[in-house]
Amino acid sequence: MNDQNLPLAVRIEQAIGQELGVSSWTEIDQSRIDQFAASTGDNQWIHVDAERAGRESPYGATIAHGYLTLAMLAPAALEVFVAPWGIGQALNYGLDRVRFLAPVVAGSRVRTRIKLIAAENKGGGRILVTTENSVEIEGKDKPALIAQALALLIA
Repeated sequence: MNDQNLPLAVRIEQAIGQELGVSSWTEIDQSRIDQFAASTGDNQWIHVDAERAGRESPYGATIAHGYLTLAMLAPAALEVFVAPWGIGQALNYGLDRVRFLAPVVAGSRVRTRIKLIAAENKGGGRILVTTENSVEIEGKDKPALIAQALALLIA
């Protein structure tokens, strides 16, 4: 599927409909959640107040922001296909359908399963790809989120 001797456009075309891979597990601990809250200003108690969340949250603990979970797509793409395929640049182009399906409780580990669902040659060594991304929570049947991400790859 990824013969480095073939041009990038050909390799990508051959991979449409295929799972590209799965990222490594990443822990979403309270420190990461707190840093995300500080950088975005989203300090809702369900994310940052462990004591209150332990008492009042239906999850019994704090949970990651949905957008923190969504932000895990970029490093997963770098790990799974951008770096291994020798892609020079990958720019976020947008998101289609995003669904938050299950909360990520602080201390959980997540990973992203990536499938290539479309590619459009834009010329000049640029290819617009659409991937289906499923962020899995270790030990859970339901993913945290499923999203279609678009990236402009530049060879």
